[in-house]
Amino acid sequence: MRRERNRPVVLVLMGPTAVGKTTLALTLAQRLHTEIISADAIQVYKGMDIGTAKPTPAQRRLVPHHMIDLRTPDQPYSAAEYAKDAGGIVQRLWRAGKLPLVVGGSGLYIRALLQGVFPGPAANWEIRRSLYQQAEQEGREAVHARLQACDPEAAARIHPHDLYRTVRALEVYYQQGVPISTLQRQHATATPRYQAILIGLTRERPELYHRINERAQQMIEEGLVAETAFLLQQGYSPRLPPLQSLGYKQVIQFLQGKCSLQEAIRWIQRDTRHYAKRQLTWMRKMPDLHWINLSGTASSEVVEQIMNLLRQQGFY
Repeated sequence: MRRERNRPVVLVLMGPTAVGKTTLALTLAQRLHTEIISADAIQVYKGMDIGTAKPTPAQRRLVPHHMIDLRTPDQPYSAAEYAKDAGGIVQRLWRAGKLPLVVGGSGLYIRALLQGVFPGPAANWEIRRSLYQQAEQEGREAVHARLQACDPEAAARIHPHDLYRTVRALEVYYQQGVPISTLQRQHATATPRYQAILIGLTRERPELYHRINERAQQMIEEGLVAETAFLLQQGYSPRLPPLQSLGYKQVIQFLQGKCSLQEAIRWIQRDTRHYAKRQLTWMRKMPDLHWINLSGTASSEVVEQIMNLLRQQGFY
């Protein structure tokens, strides 16, 4: 990669849930004397700590973290807002002589930060309420079927259970009469906002799935049920998109008496494994991604691999 003086450089550390991003990012950030920009779509919400595996207060004191605890669960936060807010932090760190370190597994947020977001229409809450109501009454698959009818390309890319993105794609189509996939393809030809060094973390599948299963159990032990119950006691609707995210959705089903706690844990484990698979599928489509398999590799060795890559490309 040829370094360009006019565009900031960002180091992006991405990987599926439970792969080990947080621990590695802390070590790497200290080595680089920089700060961490979270790229997690649910960590932006206050009060959702255990289920999103947010960095602990001690970890945040060790290395400054950004893009965490920005909104309450009932306050929408879009990828466009993330791109704007995180982009401001990238600029500030770059001007201060630091290499911004972006860490997360949200492909939507990472793509928005690096490429920007196409100028789609503003949120139309009448359309959204109608679609969310249909999902409540007929299931998410019914809403996804509507997207399949008007934008097959987007429907193929968006999982039927990803209600937020499905609703947004339909919202754009109903307001502009143009598929969101067409608009995104047009926007993708624009010059990237930053020079990005992309690191993709992975593990051998049995090990990754074991870590996912262990994490789900650990979250329950750390108090995910109490955290979720408190959010509901605060008056937040269980239908809010953040509370329909992994972990919270299944615990809410337990709190509503729809399943046992052990069933909820198994569902969290199963759905998280499926999500990790989708994350890896998305990552494999990214050009210029440098893969690092963490299985059997010491953290110090991984840090050295990344430092060598930065040196080779003239960024350190």
